[in-house]
Amino acid sequence: MRRIYGDFSGTRSKGWADVLAKHAIIPQQQFAYTTGKKCFLYHFGHRCNGFAAQRSVDGFCLVSSDSYFTRLAARIRGQGVDVFGFGEQKTPESFRQACRRFVYTENLLPGAIKDEQNTVSSDKPLQPATSAVPLIKKVLSREDSDDGWVNLGTVGKQLLNLAPDFDPRTFGFRKLSDLIRKTNQLEVRQADGGPISIRVKQRGKK
Repeated sequence: MRRIYGDFSGTRSKGWADVLAKHAIIPQQQFAYTTGKKCFLYHFGHRCNGFAAQRSVDGFCLVSSDSYFTRLAARIRGQGVDVFGFGEQKTPESFRQACRRFVYTENLLPGAIKDEQNTVSSDKPLQPATSAVPLIKKVLSREDSDDGWVNLGTVGKQLLNLAPDFDPRTFGFRKLSDLIRKTNQLEVRQADGGPISIRVKQRGKK
């Protein structure tokens, strides 16, 4: 199901025409009889909650950088339906946390990542690699491991549980493992092409 809701009778939304046709998205006209975000959210929220209650859809995508969508996302998720948010890095944390997964639109722009070799982008990333370390260490500290090693897949899942907006592309990498190597504060282990494990770098190691 591909639908987009908005007032397409105005000049502000005319630019969507080519995009919708290209991706086979069906526009659902919502005339702006009154102005204001609260009015729009009331009508759109009523429609979304109806779909959620019927469980006729598995998830919603909310594209906005506005905190006004926080309550709507929370209401939909409260009915057991996932919400995927897309917005700029300036999006308030409240909205990002209300989503099951949140993606920064800056990470979707051409040139956000340089190539397919999982290398750091030539463009300046949204955040330095070291800023991801505290959150990764927090995940590792919560895992019950005698030697400190934790499966990378487990770490990735727990990172998204703690921070729905976590994305290696934010730090200039396509893969979590490459981001971890770049920090120089974590160790990476992989035997004979098997699963990757990581842990906090032990003292005395460079």
